[in-house]
Amino acid sequence: MYNPDKYHLEMGPIRPPNEGGAGSLLIRATRNCPWNRCTFCPFYREKKFQIRDVDDIKRDIDIVRKIVDMLEDGSDMSKVPYQSLYIVKGWYRGGQKTAFLQDSNSLIMPTNQLIEVLEYLVETFPSLERITSYARSDTIARKSIQELKRIREAGLTRLHVGLESGDEEVLKLVKKGVTPEQHVEGGKKAKEAGFELSEYIMPGLGGKELSKQHASNTAKVLNQIDPDYIRMRPLTIHPMTELYHLKESGRFKMTSPHERLEEIKLVVELLDVSSILCFDHFLNGWRGRDGQLLFDTSFTGYKLPDEQEYVLRLIEEGLKVPESKHFDPRMSRMISL
Repeated sequence: MYNPDKYHLEMGPIRPPNEGGAGSLLIRATRNCPWNRCTFCPFYREKKFQIRDVDDIKRDIDIVRKIVDMLEDGSDMSKVPYQSLYIVKGWYRGGQKTAFLQDSNSLIMPTNQLIEVLEYLVETFPSLERITSYARSDTIARKSIQELKRIREAGLTRLHVGLESGDEEVLKLVKKGVTPEQHVEGGKKAKEAGFELSEYIMPGLGGKELSKQHASNTAKVLNQIDPDYIRMRPLTIHPMTELYHLKESGRFKMTSPHERLEEIKLVVELLDVSSILCFDHFLNGWRGRDGQLLFDTSFTGYKLPDEQEYVLRLIEEGLKVPESKHFDPRMSRMISL
């Protein structure tokens, strides 16, 4: 008898653009978000955070293995759910090189459990070259260097961290639950343990009132961490968030496209890092005078400090273009991922 759950893979709602779809195998290690209070995020409202049982995660890995075997021997795939087949087929055709552990903070798993999952994943798919996860700065900070190194040695290679801002007042405003000092401590420990570190910052998060201090203090924190990647994720405000109500009441005033470019300009001017600066999201929708996208939105990005002046010239170009030609997040109900 056909069991509809036989090939069902559990999947969460989000992942970084460069870690999902056909690019990376998605393995759900945790459900939802352990913090779940950020005023700008609508994804996990009223959803309970859970760490999945290791055996359940292993079962999903085994299902992926079965689907891969079916693809290799030409078996009938009609009983495989579309979502499972889509993820595995794209990953299989792409060379089976990367995997992403969902959801929002898989590093919060007890260290031994996370290591057991990683070792099983690597054993099942030795072709994997990169395994990544979201993590909160305070979670990284709470782990010992020894624990982090064990996790890294087990196969987790890159951490994606939502820094959002390095300004204490902005972090409190959006209820991030992390201080600038914790951001620095977590980032430094991740680097010391050998992880590739990808830090996300959110232009516009301070609104008009806190824009300059948001930019300058974010650069200050990034300079102390010196992450491998800095990724721009401009703020948009979803109606199902607390920040939306602050905006509607007039207590939060969103910045314009030019104001955000000025904010990014200040960040870039103050950066003293050896990071790759990426604008790899459609929300970085500024245009040049030729009508083309201002920034390279690929995952390649700009190497700092070598291309720092070039990025600043691009920003000056964007500031010469009328704001009406740029993507305006004040008119959007999307949220950056």
